Amino acid sequence: MIKRCTECKSYTLKDEHCSKKTVSPHPPKFSLEKEKKYGKYRRKGKL
Repeated sequence: MIKRCTECKSYTLKDEHCSKKTVSPHPPKFSLEKEKKYGKYRRKGKL
């Protein structure tokens, strides 16, 4: 899976880059249960 370095913003396949952990650049999958739990915060962020 491709990952992104939080330090230099480059893409890599490694778990670490620039001595920092890499993260997935993809948004989390949609879940109706999580939407119920966190939907109010998402809607607040759009205002």
